[in-house]
Amino acid sequence: MRAALQRAWLRRGAAARLLWPLSLPFALLAALRQGAYRIGLLATYRAPIPVVVVGNVVAGGAGKTPLVVAVAQHLRERGLRPGIVSRGYGRDTADCREVHAESAAADVGDEPLLVKRHTALPVFVSRDRPEAVRALLAAHPGTQAIVSDDGLQHFALARDIEIVVFDEGGIGNGLRLPAGPLREAWPRHADLVVCHGGPKGIEGHRMARMLADWAVRADGTQFLLNDLQGPLKAVAGIANPEVFFRMLRERGVPLAATQALPDHFDFDAGIDAEGCTLLCTEKDAVKLWRTHPRALAVPLLVDVEPAFWRELDRLLDAKLSSVRSRT
Repeated sequence: MRAALQRAWLRRGAAARLLWPLSLPFALLAALRQGAYRIGLLATYRAPIPVVVVGNVVAGGAGKTPLVVAVAQHLRERGLRPGIVSRGYGRDTADCREVHAESAAADVGDEPLLVKRHTALPVFVSRDRPEAVRALLAAHPGTQAIVSDDGLQHFALARDIEIVVFDEGGIGNGLRLPAGPLREAWPRHADLVVCHGGPKGIEGHRMARMLADWAVRADGTQFLLNDLQGPLKAVAGIANPEVFFRMLRERGVPLAATQALPDHFDFDAGIDAEGCTLLCTEKDAVKLWRTHPRALAVPLLVDVEPAFWRELDRLLDAKLSSVRSRT
């Protein structure tokens, strides 16, 4: 069902035309909600430090989490102390909590756990992002900047810098949910736009994504992709599993089978390894390793053009100067 809907979102065919009337009340409600925040009917929390939101205007994944990791690491390399907040989508809990490297994905969400293990920075999850920011600052008062993983449409949290990410699908058919993939109208204001995969009609900084030359097992053992021997089965519970499978094939990995699973798939439900060595994404590995510790996770690396980092630094320096002038 999800795959069929995503295909329908690529063009303005019969399915899009049929769903278009349903997109009108969705767009109206979204506009009313945003307007209520703008005029103060709904409260907006402004953190005492700069907040950078990395998100997308389309439903589904667009490769934002690797960029969240890259932005957070960049801030740390600048000498700052960043923290990260996320909704923690797909978890079984509903409270606000800190993510630890040994946390279970079911408790904190697979993407926040991946971010924590990659960055070793403070990470908090909550459906209410202002609550997550407050909790993070209370636990880590030396934090100097917040990076929000998604939350572009979460207007309860004021933001200083917005980064919008697009993949090769761009804005699809240009229609709002459920007739198209757009959560909100595009174009709209954004401080920075990042694109990968060459989306049509989208201007922004280019980000290249590539698989690492190695895969890693739960115990930390690494294996070169070129040395992997079959039978190999690739599994992916991400927004676009076929992208992962295609990248493996382009690297010459001899896949005997593939299995596309729903985004944020609960691997505790079990999958059939069929006597194969399993390959997966790092996002899936934080859950798959609980039942298949010998599965191999293939890291996804990103490379954003230098102009993006220069512009991010310029915007952030202005916000940091403003914060210092108020203290």
